[in-house]
Amino acid sequence: MADMAKTTAGALASRRAVVAGGLALAAASAVQASESIAMTADTCCPIVELRQYTLHHGGGREALIALFEREFVESQEAVGARIIGQFRDLDDPDRFVWLRGFPDMPARAKTLGDFYGGPLWKAHRNAANATIVDSDNVLLLREAHAGSGFAKARLQARPAPGSKPRPAGVVAAHLHYLDPDQAEAFTAYFDQAMRPVIAAQGIEIMACFVTETTENNFKGLPVREKERVLVWFAGFPDVAAMDRKIAALKGAQTWREGASDPMLHQLERKPEVLRLVPAARSALRG
Repeated sequence: MADMAKTTAGALASRRAVVAGGLALAAASAVQASESIAMTADTCCPIVELRQYTLHHGGGREALIALFEREFVESQEAVGARIIGQFRDLDDPDRFVWLRGFPDMPARAKTLGDFYGGPLWKAHRNAANATIVDSDNVLLLREAHAGSGFAKARLQARPAPGSKPRPAGVVAAHLHYLDPDQAEAFTAYFDQAMRPVIAAQGIEIMACFVTETTENNFKGLPVREKERVLVWFAGFPDVAAMDRKIAALKGAQTWREGASDPMLHQLERKPEVLRLVPAARSALRG
């Protein structure tokens, strides 16, 4: 029994050494890739709001999307926001998801004050609010690394309101909920251990964000300030491709091998996965 225990312990130590070596190589590659992104990417928005609205059943979503795409895209961008994308949630017919970006937090405060204090919002807010059950499910995010946001080249030119539908693709957002004291360590772990596995499944990460921890500087719009998350986005040509690759990723989570106990604890909570179909005028598409 003692010899068997020694043999088992030795094998485990050997396997962990191999895993650690692989993670070290992955870490070097991830750091190099991150530095390359930071130096070369032309991203649109270091600060992003991920906004999930619950709408009235039986037409609320379609009514809000029609109003949003007609009145609330160019009008917000005119005062400094970037409307990155607006989506239907495939798994909830009453959920509308959208992404709004800003260059920094002071710009966010000014932009939101100008828009929500302006005449256009005041003219249409009653119609918008009539479709909404809850609009407080909001995560305030920042780029996980400089340049890890959405590249401007990914954001397509919008057709005019009322144009015919165009090929959209689909977008998946993975939300990892974290212990506050492990958020920074998990971001490093994600780069070192998880990114290479995700890439090996043919999934390209379009953008990666973490919680913006500075205080919400526009109190008129609540955000989930107590949450600590890492959120990454990927695009796919269609739903079948998205589901196939996400299923393959679930079966290939070798990043758990050799992970420290704190990281394994972070992985115990399944990530929230949003399967999103871009609306007609969404700049971000799959």
